[in-house]
Amino acid sequence: MKLKIGMVGTNFISDDFCDATRQVPGAEVCAIYSRKQETGDVFAQKHGIPCVYTNYDMFLNSGLDAVYIASPNFAHCTQTIKALESGKHVLCEKVMAMNEQEVRSMIDCARKNNMILLEAMRPDFDPAFDIIQKALPRIGKLRRASFEFCQYSSRYDSYRQGVVQNAFNPKIGNAALMDIGVYCIHSLVRLFGMPKAVKALSTKLSNGFDGSGIVLMEYEDMTAEAVYSKISVSVNPSVLHGEDGSILIDYISKPEKLELRLRKSSRDTLDGGEQEKLSFIPADNNMIYEVKEFIRLIEAGEVNHKYLQYSLDTIKVIDEARRQTSLHFS
Repeated sequence: MKLKIGMVGTNFISDDFCDATRQVPGAEVCAIYSRKQETGDVFAQKHGIPCVYTNYDMFLNSGLDAVYIASPNFAHCTQTIKALESGKHVLCEKVMAMNEQEVRSMIDCARKNNMILLEAMRPDFDPAFDIIQKALPRIGKLRRASFEFCQYSSRYDSYRQGVVQNAFNPKIGNAALMDIGVYCIHSLVRLFGMPKAVKALSTKLSNGFDGSGIVLMEYEDMTAEAVYSKISVSVNPSVLHGEDGSILIDYISKPEKLELRLRKSSRDTLDGGEQEKLSFIPADNNMIYEVKEFIRLIEAGEVNHKYLQYSLDTIKVIDEARRQTSLHFS
């Protein structure tokens, strides 16, 4: 019996989700909700989705088991709660919601209705991060973590020409922090928990959009930093620095190469030490792992799963970073 999933949103991430779902035998996309009929029809035809709805209530009452929400950030909470209350499990795109209060209300609603709520955070489910966690003891006492995601947005060219698309519109809850900085922050709190202190810096565009920034996170015996940007690109990997070596991650949201570098002795530099590729086979579309875990949680009835705490800790850090950088949404 396949899980019947309805989709909210028709952007590029929805394309990736459809592709991932086709690769997972236990799921199928049966319906799409879009504010505009024409947009929904085009997307449905592209992916072979049989039903298109422009009314959210009708969409929820169309025989679905679950809903994948990929709408603008500001709509996540309202749409998620309505879906949960109608008896649908929810896989919600990152960031799960706009602030801690909204995330808590979504989690409370899922528990109250005994439904699965899961944030679609790719690194959480990618096998590469299991390999990273298993390799951590090999680099000795951890002293620093620098996770970096700097990706020049394809829509930034339009912004520079005076056309503000949704990707650079702070009025609908968008920000580089929420869009791609969240990958770094989420991965850090997943590995190390909530930091003792947070310090954030942001570079804003002329319309107030958070284009890039740094979030410093203090832990008991180490420091961590999340470096993010939608207006520049970086060639730096993400790195976990231990006293005996380091682990390098090429792409934080979709790892394709992991490298372990160890010292030979206390007097050696890393360049003179041992280098080892951590072996794994990356998926072309690592969203397949979140779809598989979503199905597993539903089948197991794990309403109070570990990923909810990761999402809650992440939004707490983001809220504090927003407060310090005066990042406000209307």
